Amino acid sequence: MNFDITDTSAMREAVAQAFGKSGRIDRVVSNAGYGVFGAAEEATDEQIERQIATNLTGSIQFIRAVLPHLRAQGGGRIVQVSSEGGQIAYPCFSLYHASKWGIEGFVESVAQEVAPWGIDFILAEPGPTATSFGDALNHTEPMPEYESTPAGELRHALATGAFTVKGDALKTVNAIIDAADMAKPPLRLALGSTAYHSIHQALTNRMNELEVHKAVTLAADSDAFIE
Repeated sequence: MNFDITDTSAMREAVAQAFGKSGRIDRVVSNAGYGVFGAAEEATDEQIERQIATNLTGSIQFIRAVLPHLRAQGGGRIVQVSSEGGQIAYPCFSLYHASKWGIEGFVESVAQEVAPWGIDFILAEPGPTATSFGDALNHTEPMPEYESTPAGELRHALATGAFTVKGDALKTVNAIIDAADMAKPPLRLALGSTAYHSIHQALTNRMNELEVHKAVTLAADSDAFIE
């Protein structure tokens, strides 16, 4: 059955029909999404609203529609397809990253809320993968001011094919399926060497920055709690 992920009423009806016909569904995959490509300043209001409505709000409402059915049947697993872009960021993908960082925070919170009913989540985080994602990008109108910036450089790399895509679509799908069948899967599953190295570097940088500013951070506590 087909429905527009941004049409919440139609989506809820489709979810109810799916559970009604199947009786029980143990694995649910949320994979609706696309990318707006361009500097944030270049994007139109419509591009911003549609990106968030599809990738973030649509995914949130889909998960909310599924949860009552999983609770009623005594558990289940939701695989939310995110991206390495849910933990790191490239120039020209600010709106896409906003949606992916947003859905990751939502899932991490909801996972704690519904764990008592035997419901868990996997955040699948593929790196650049050979799919139709790149061809389906919604491009902004380029501003000349960004031509010689990191945004312009990435735009040129994608246009010329210089941007390296290492991920294999079939291997990525198989890895997600394997994880979905694990007894205790990870909450976050990075997929592909690019995702591994980029996320590892981002986390390392964040930990280093946290430690560098530790004194300032701890000093923000109330005097009653400062040793």
